[in-house]
Formats: sequence, C-alpha cells, structure tokens
Amino acid sequence: MRFPELSFATPRKLPRAIELRGRVVVLDIAFAAEGTGTSFEKVTKKLIDGLGTRLALWVDHHDHVLQAEFNKDPRFVLATKAQHGACPEMITPSLVERAGPVDTILCHGDFDGLCAAAKWIRGGLEAYEGADRDAHAVDTRLGAPSERGLTIDRALRARPRDDGLKGLVVRFLATGATEVSLYRTIQEAAEEVRVIEEQARELARRFVVENDVAVCDARGSKPYDKTVLLLLGQERARISVVHDDVTVTAAARFDSGVDLLTLFGVEGGMPTRVSLPAARLAEALAKLGYRA
Repeated sequence: MRFPELSFATPRKLPRAIELRGRVVVLDIAFAAEGTGTSFEKVTKKLIDGLGTRLALWVDHHDHVLQAEFNKDPRFVLATKAQHGACPEMITPSLVERAGPVDTILCHGDFDGLCAAAKWIRGGLEAYEGADRDAHAVDTRLGAPSERGLTIDRALRARPRDDGLKGLVVRFLATGATEVSLYRTIQEAAEEVRVIEEQARELARRFVVENDVAVCDARGSKPYDKTVLLLLGQERARISVVHDDVTVTAAARFDSGVDLLTLFGVEGGMPTRVSLPAARLAEALAKLGYRA
C-alpha cells in the first residue's frame, strides 16, 4: 500500500502550494467563507492558483456560493452538506482511479477528513465496515457512531493540534483499523477529552435563553469542548451560541432548516454552524433576536 505525504489544514489556514510535494488531492477542505474574517481570494484561490496543474482533485461537501462555478472544472468534486453529510462517502474507487497517483493528501484534521484520507489511500474502500456511517454521524451530530468511531473522534478533539496523532489515525484507518498498538495510543488520547468535556458541562450553566436562542459567555474560561457545549445549548433552544475572546459560534441541528449563512451574510460553510469574529457579537445576537 502506497502512503502519500500527509498535510493537515483548515479552511482558514492553508499551506502554501510550494510546501506540498508533487500532485495533490485536497479532501474535506471547505472554501474559505466570506464574512468570517477570511477571504476566498486570499486563502483558497491562492492555493488553487499556486497548485495549478498539480491539483489532482479537490473533494469537499461544504456549501459555498462558488461551488457551481468550480464544479465546471474537472479538478473539483463539490457537494453541499445536505447532499453528503460527510466527505468519505464521496470517495469511491472510480474517483480515486480517475485522479491517478498523488504524492500528497491535504485534508481537514477532524475525523471526517482523516477518514476520507485513509479511504483515498485504500483506493476508495472503507477502513472498516461502517466507517462512512461513523463519519456521517460524527460530522452531522445525527445518529450515534460506533465505539471505534467515537473513540477516534474523542482523541482528535482532545488533541486538536497534534499532527502526529492525526497521522497515526490515518495509518490506523488506512491499514484496516486492526493494529492494536495504534488503537491503544488513540484510546489513551481519547481519555484526555473528559477534562474538556467536563469543562463544557460546567460552562453550560452559563447559558441564558431568550427567543429560542441559548447564549453562553465562555470568555476567560479554561479549555473546553466547543462542540459539546453547543450541543448542550441546543438541548435548551433551537439555536445555540457560544462566544469567547476570539469567536462567536452559532449552531443549530443539522436537520433544523436553519440557514445561518444567509442570516449573517456568510458565503460558504455549513448553513447550521457559523463562526464569526468576536467583534460581531452584538450584531449576531441582534440578528438572532436575542436581547438579554
């Protein structure tokens, strides 16, 4: 089995094209969303132009106003979150064959992105039976992932900046998710998430609900699991908002029909989860009808 080089990124922070070797496939990296403090032109397009003909494929499932335009380019396979709840389900043997050999995989560093990378390495085959389903459950927060999927997700949330762990997860999945020693390391990391999950539950006491919007002021807090905190807010109201010293994040259930992108004038991303600069807090709360 051939292992390409791995590079991990987020939509807002991408490597320079010169840092990526040879032909590159990009998986589960959304186009930068306008209105969030980043710019498609300065971030996403800069990488696309820099890679040029070295870009083998760009496969992603996050909504963006420019999807229709870029889907005309055979190097792009783009879908909305409603069409594909997770990226791995878009990776097929025929798609991998179509792209041809790649030297580098650039992917998002969450379970969804790493599972997609492993599936690519495996020629479009799942790492284990139900891996695609696990990625869908984790990324949409609908349904329950298997114990194995949950453990990997918890490990990654415990160490979000640990690229070594991300590489280990890809290797574990790409080799069929059977290597006991690799899984033991993942389990050990997963145990660490309990601390930040507990902090999220403690912070949930700060939620204030008005007009079916639950708002939590997390400024000055210890490290916490933002996804868990947002989900706890959604148990109290239709829309959950968490704001700290850096960002304001609003979220609703994946199947709620809420379109936060349109409400906040953001182009790109998930309609049901939006992160804005902290400076837009007052504006965000006003648009949500929250005036507490």
